[in-house]
Amino acid sequence: MSVLTQAEILDYVTKGEITFKPALDRFQLQAHSVDLRLGFTFLVPKSWHVTKAGREQLHMDYYATDRPEYFDVVELEQGQFFDLLPGEHILVSSLESVKVPDDLMAVMYPRSSTNRKGISVDQTGIIDSGYEGQLVIPVRNNTQFQSVRLYPGERFCQIVFQKLTAPVEARKSRYHQRDIIDGVDVDSLTEERQSEIELIMSGDIKKLKAEFAAE
Repeated sequence: MSVLTQAEILDYVTKGEITFKPALDRFQLQAHSVDLRLGFTFLVPKSWHVTKAGREQLHMDYYATDRPEYFDVVELEQGQFFDLLPGEHILVSSLESVKVPDDLMAVMYPRSSTNRKGISVDQTGIIDSGYEGQLVIPVRNNTQFQSVRLYPGERFCQIVFQKLTAPVEARKSRYHQRDIIDGVDVDSLTEERQSEIELIMSGDIKKLKAEFAAE
């Protein structure tokens, strides 16, 4: 696979095959990548909830069918900031909604300036061919004593586009054309994905492999 240069990215944008909403500005264009700006939605993990038994500590179990709300949603307004506490891990949205055509894929990377603040934004994975929507960025403050102030709109991570050897029909992720708050909801999973989860929880991996053998 080859990495698209700035000129090639702009050509795809001009043709409407790659889209960014809102549109890119000149600060975001790099030689062979595009900087993404931080959005206004922050998902902060909860540590406890109230049940019939009392106040219970939350544990993450994304396969549970009756799972509680794991996140507090913070929607900032213009001019507001978000202080990321020492050791805190959150999910944030990209400002831009991105559309990737079926002959490309993209990979998200941190910006070096973001990591220098003491924040971990690891290589957060592949953006599938055919994906359309905002991106969800896991962020951690690695400092022990300092909060790190985040501003919606700051350039935070970058994506690199790679040319595929042939167009593909990609599976739609749970975040495809969805608000990121809806995307973390287990009810948004496909029926096939729900079946995979049920087989994993039952421990019946042999059945999983038999029923969903790669073709």
